[in-house]
Parts: sequence; C-alpha cells; structure tokens
Amino acid sequence: MDTEQAIQTAIQYETKVRDVYRDAAGKTGDETGRRVLQLLADEEQQHLDFLSEKLREWRQTGKVTPKKLSSVVPSREVVAESLKRLDCKVSGPAGAGELDLLNRALSMEKETSDFYRQMVNELEPAGQALFEPFMDVEDGHLMIVQAEIDNVRGLGYWFDFREFDLEAG
Repeated sequence: MDTEQAIQTAIQYETKVRDVYRDAAGKTGDETGRRVLQLLADEEQQHLDFLSEKLREWRQTGKVTPKKLSSVVPSREVVAESLKRLDCKVSGPAGAGELDLLNRALSMEKETSDFYRQMVNELEPAGQALFEPFMDVEDGHLMIVQAEIDNVRGLGYWFDFREFDLEAG
C-alpha cells in the first residue's frame, strides 16, 4: 500500500468510527455518556479533516509535511491513571442496544488502531510520521469506550470524567 492509498483507507476507517459514535450518542440515555460519545465523534471528524488535508497535500506535492495531531482525549497514561483511581459506583446498567453500539465502537476503534500500527510498520518514513500520532489517540479512545462499556454493563465502576476535563482540550 502506498501513502495515498493509506490515507484514503484511513479516511474510510475514520468515517465509519465517527458514524458509530454519532449513532451511539444519539441513542444513549446517559447524559455524560452522550457528551463523551459526541466528543469522540467530533474528534473523529477532526481526524477526517486532517486526513483530507493531507490527501490534498499528497496529491499536489507528492509528500506530506509533519503536523501535530491534536486531541481532546488525554494521553493513554492519563486515562489509565484515572481509571486506576475510580471508586464511584454505577447506579445500574443501561439497555442492550446501547451496549451493542458501544461494542461496535470498540470493534471499530480496534480495527482502526490495528490499521495505523500496520501503516507505521509498512510505510516509508513520511507515511510513518503521518500515522504514528494516531496510535496514541486511538489507544485513548479504546480505553474510554471500554470504560463506557464497563459502566453500561454495571460492573461496579464509572469512568469518572471529572478526573480530567475532556471538554477543556
């Protein structure tokens, strides 16, 4: 796969996962969950915008210039540390439909993360530099979606988003 094909494929992955988050945000009954899912959908849209810009750049110049990928999601280390400190109990599980949507989002995030890892391992250095920042961002998304799934299942913990403010950027 060359860099242009990789960017086009990444756009397809990001579109699918964005749409899953939008769908889940519109169907969840939990207000905090809805806000988090909408934030993730918005971030995936930013990834799409970024990748579309890089595709245009590739087609015009035959190269992509490095640019920092921003994220509203804290680093995977911050997310992991916050998850360790959780002690809030969940009031009860939500419906199976919400769990299905979250499982779909988790599956899409895993697939997307695997794609980015593959591109970092296979592409030339410029392509690697383009996709490497996506790996940490997508890992953070995976952890957040898993925390939401744990909440919906009523496993006894709630992902305490007040530990860090996802909306602060």
